[in-house]
Amino acid sequence: MQVTFRIRRYNPEVAGKDKPYWQEFTLDDVEPTDRVLELLHRIKWEQDGTLALRRSCAHGVCGSDAMRINGVNRLACKVLMKDVGTKIQVEPILGLPVLKDLIVDMEPFFEHYRSVMPYFVNDDPPPADGRERLQSQEDREKFDDTTKCILCACCTTSCPSFWANGEYVGPAAIVQAHRFIFDTRDQAAKERLDILSAPNGVWRCRTIFNCTPACPREIEVTRALGEVKLAIRKGSPEGVIKV
Repeated sequence: MQVTFRIRRYNPEVAGKDKPYWQEFTLDDVEPTDRVLELLHRIKWEQDGTLALRRSCAHGVCGSDAMRINGVNRLACKVLMKDVGTKIQVEPILGLPVLKDLIVDMEPFFEHYRSVMPYFVNDDPPPADGRERLQSQEDREKFDDTTKCILCACCTTSCPSFWANGEYVGPAAIVQAHRFIFDTRDQAAKERLDILSAPNGVWRCRTIFNCTPACPREIEVTRALGEVKLAIRKGSPEGVIKV
């Protein structure tokens, strides 16, 4: 089948292309099971080598090819043509500065990520037998969902609160904090809850629910944010019931 791509282009280094504009490309012999990323490769390799996009693993693991496809944040490597039709609009994810074409500056996103202490904290001596720190299956289940995050930024850049205020830490950072806040082996839950109770923390979430359907790993993002809010109100993650 034949498909038409309408791609938002931008190149700040070239006169005449230093403002966003739309460009169309037509591809023939497209199969229903072709992925959007494969066809973007064809456009770049066969029609316009200046097209700029990020991609790496091409298997939905690295999260580098996040973009808006027909108005929805998706990973281009996971979207099949049979699910989007013959006319596809592609543009960069929103809320982050565009560097070129489909490539955005991820540094503001990762700055928020780093701010929530996204690492394990435990100052107790390790077990004497040299084994890992153990926990029950029930305790693991409390944060199992949020371990799936691949930092693609799909959830954060689908959030109107983030579009309105780039200082908002965003859903992805809160998901990363949730993973450690509810880990019974970690000892820095209070510090993370204090960070997220700040003006640009979790309370800027307006429960719009854009984040959950945007997640390519099917993380229940809105629920995780609700659990963090409840933990702040209780002053501790202990006793928080799944919302």
